[in-house]
Amino acid sequence: MSGRYGWGVGKRVLIAEDDEQVSRSVERALRFEGYEVATAGDGEGALRSVEATRPDVVVLDIMMPRLDGISVCRLMRAQGDRTPVLMLTARQGLADRVAGLDAGADDYLVKPFALEELLARLRALLRRTGFSSGEEVLRVADMELRPAARSVCRADRGIELTRTEFDLLELLMVNAGIVMPRHLIYERIWDYDFETTSNSLDVYVGYLRRKTEAGGEPRLIHTVRGVGYVVRP
Repeated sequence: MSGRYGWGVGKRVLIAEDDEQVSRSVERALRFEGYEVATAGDGEGALRSVEATRPDVVVLDIMMPRLDGISVCRLMRAQGDRTPVLMLTARQGLADRVAGLDAGADDYLVKPFALEELLARLRALLRRTGFSSGEEVLRVADMELRPAARSVCRADRGIELTRTEFDLLELLMVNAGIVMPRHLIYERIWDYDFETTSNSLDVYVGYLRRKTEAGGEPRLIHTVRGVGYVVRP
């Protein structure tokens, strides 16, 4: 459903993009879906707009004048701002994508992109905000996840995760011991089937493994070739 009665009614989005053509195109699409939209043409303006408008989600381009998107995201997180961030990156900018995730971005989208995919990513980020499985504590081996507090620890070592990383780990832990097919993970986490065109899942699994195994602990997130992933001791 789109237009005035669309999914985005009442949701505020900040578009931080210095390419005016891209910004206008995204703004029109979002307004058509019912979103309230604010725009910024550089990083400093993005930070001011985040504070002034308190958006529900931020679409943040990496390459911007005055202050780049990675710096904006890092500053937001340093200030305790957990607003979901969707980072826009160049097609060949793998290093930028990695840097964006390290800075605390929740997801990334490679340019050029289809507006339908952008809308799906935003719906997924907003849908997951405040999501809880209803379980007080999820445990697998020495790893504990608390959905309500959105916290994870392993062997008493706290683990900092982005929103997408947390939601992916929570999905796998809720289904501990069950192999989750790739297409189902994409549907649950990204609200869209990107399996044939995106390596988002593999990127995030890699990040989770690096963080959950940082203390030298044994692997808990296993690959089942040709099927998907499973959390098990």
